[in-house]
Amino acid sequence: MDKNFWGSLFMVKHTFEEKLDIVSQVKNGKPILRISRERHIGERMILEWVRKYNLYGENGLLKQPNIRATPDFKEEVVRTVIEKEVSLGQVVLQYGVSRTALERWVKSVRVEGYGALHQQKNRGRSTKVMKRSKKHEPETELEKLQAENARLRAEVALLKKVTALVKEREARERMSGQKPSKN
Repeated sequence: MDKNFWGSLFMVKHTFEEKLDIVSQVKNGKPILRISRERHIGERMILEWVRKYNLYGENGLLKQPNIRATPDFKEEVVRTVIEKEVSLGQVVLQYGVSRTALERWVKSVRVEGYGALHQQKNRGRSTKVMKRSKKHEPETELEKLQAENARLRAEVALLKKVTALVKEREARERMSGQKPSKN
């Protein structure tokens, strides 16, 4: 498998110094493809660093704080891509959003329309999955007897299995010439 594939598959954090070194190599004429192969970093990532450096200088290579995108912000960004036909790369640089998030927003708008960006999505597991079922306490005499009957049936089934296992073990020991153990 190509190492560029693995580098792009797993999120790898790169230091500011590493990004600056790579950008300076590109600026000095070293081909992006060669750097990509040597460092096992996707060409697209390196190109993004160079663009950020060109726009913002060294500050463009610093880790940016995560933004909490409101539905209106998402819509503005997606409209820039779809209606103004600005490239994803330029919009990522201009608005400081992640390329993955932007691709997801654009795809959902193309499939469901702009309303999809305004729908609230529940985060995390649903409460239905997290809740435990409450034990039903028998209330009537009949329910109490039925519960005890079920418990006794389970107990008998367990004892039958244990007895069968003990008999099976004793039979194996007899076949191998050993005396059955008392345990």
